[in-house]
Amino acid sequence: MAKKALGKGLSALIPEYQEEKQGSVMELKITDIEANENQPRKKFDEEGLMSLAESIKEHGIVQPIIVRKDGNTYQIVAGERRWRAARIAGLKTVPVVVKDYTDEQLLEIALIENLQREDLNPIEEANAYKVLMEEYSFSQEEIGKRIGKSRSAITNSLRLLNLPKEIIDYLEEGKITAGHARALLAFEDDKKKIEIANRIINENLNVRQVEKLTKEKKGAKRIKIKSPEICDIEERLRNALGTKVTITHGRKKGKIEIEYYGFDDLDKIISLIEK
Repeated sequence: MAKKALGKGLSALIPEYQEEKQGSVMELKITDIEANENQPRKKFDEEGLMSLAESIKEHGIVQPIIVRKDGNTYQIVAGERRWRAARIAGLKTVPVVVKDYTDEQLLEIALIENLQREDLNPIEEANAYKVLMEEYSFSQEEIGKRIGKSRSAITNSLRLLNLPKEIIDYLEEGKITAGHARALLAFEDDKKKIEIANRIINENLNVRQVEKLTKEKKGAKRIKIKSPEICDIEERLRNALGTKVTITHGRKKGKIEIEYYGFDDLDKIISLIEK
């Protein structure tokens, strides 16, 4: 699938989007419309939905919802939040624009709409980047350029997916911030990460205080934080070789460690390297 310009909003991803908002609008029964199960946004703020519902009661839906035909129903391409609020407001019908999109286009548009509007929590955002890379072969640099972020920002976002599940849950629930989570990545031991995460919540620690905790023990071995570039290379090698790869980067030299499990696994890795 051809990659499209993402950095200028949904109209850049859907060239005819501006025209659609002015014409080709029809009314559909709200019960004939279904959510996109691949929508990257999994959590919707109830208070925000109630506020939008009140606005819709007073002013109606200003911007039509984009849908596609799916059997006897219609599937949302963009505008699920408006659709949810309209249901709360008690609307029987909503304005829509019907388009013929493939499954791949549906997922890509849903991802970009949320990324552009900053509607995703840090884990949803990281998973969205992961899907763009795995499903559409976008590089981190390409994603960054298209949504107006640096490659290191994309890399740091993806690194959050390596955190223990307890901490990922805290992020999704808004109990800690992405800044807290990035600071926790400095701790190699998962138990230590979780211990500090609980202190963040219980003691209301800010990001700077968490960063200081990495150096608080006198005489302790200083924790080396890998650069986003090295983490990016490690991830690319892991994906290419299908196993854990660790890079130790020094001033004048470095080391690449590749894990394997048995001779069959070793033969597979050698074959991949020799290609």
